[in-house]
Amino acid sequence: MRGIIPPLITPLNEDFTLDYPSLIKTIDRVISGGVHGIFILGTTGEFSSLSPEVKNELISMTCAKVDGRVPVLVGITVCSFNESLKLAVKAKDSGARAVVAAPPFYMNIDQKELINYYQKLADRVELPLLLYNMPSHTGISIDINSVKILSDHPNIIGIKDSSGDLKYFESLIDLLDEKPNFTILVGPEEILVQTMNKGGHGGVTGGANLFPELYVKLYEAILAKDSDRIEALQVTVLFLSQNLYNHGTYKSNYLKGLKASMAFSGLCKGILALPLCAYSIEEKESLRKKFDVVEARIKSVLKEPGN
Repeated sequence: MRGIIPPLITPLNEDFTLDYPSLIKTIDRVISGGVHGIFILGTTGEFSSLSPEVKNELISMTCAKVDGRVPVLVGITVCSFNESLKLAVKAKDSGARAVVAAPPFYMNIDQKELINYYQKLADRVELPLLLYNMPSHTGISIDINSVKILSDHPNIIGIKDSSGDLKYFESLIDLLDEKPNFTILVGPEEILVQTMNKGGHGGVTGGANLFPELYVKLYEAILAKDSDRIEALQVTVLFLSQNLYNHGTYKSNYLKGLKASMAFSGLCKGILALPLCAYSIEEKESLRKKFDVVEARIKSVLKEPGN
């Protein structure tokens, strides 16, 4: 589990059923862009807003379409332990490579209960399990010492950290220095360079749904320690983030901007699952101008020698 692993959007129809043609296009897009894996049913995939039917359909259709070309990671985060197990069984039966679970949300739990939860989950699922630290959405952070304890479980193979806390990430690296096979991935794409320079293994980068080559090239440049390429590509990643993820004053700007931009590219219809909703026509028109500039800049950067 290394490299660029996009957290795939869940393309939807107007009635919130799965948009299969758009799913095929998106999968082909990211794989042709050189990504190293695909993560479905994460935050970017709007897992908490999807029906069980759509989740199961997404798992089976994604694994069938990917057909072993890259590893498929499946999010099994649900407040109900038994429902998480059902998703894990579906993932295994469909051919996924691993499952990913954030802490159960809504109920107030402490670190002791969280450790117990993950240990019992890892005991029961048949696929390798990655932890998912997302304190802004779950209301609890997986403490460093909790990660250390959980890393001793033979079926827990890594963590995706979406806290955006560089000190926390650096502590993970230091704590798990003796376990080089334990995967440590970052969520926010804006800090991919910083986290990999500290010893991280890659990123679960939402922008790779749109421009997978950009993030793959940045990952490769970091491995090669090519400072000039890193700078050019990193500046472009930040430019994309500033323009596409910060359009308007909504708390859901990231998902609104990403799905709208993918609709501009013909990759999906841009529909979000309730309670979220898409930008208005006027908002989309102003975002489209930004998107055109971002797209032109990325194409230009990728054409430069060495990129």
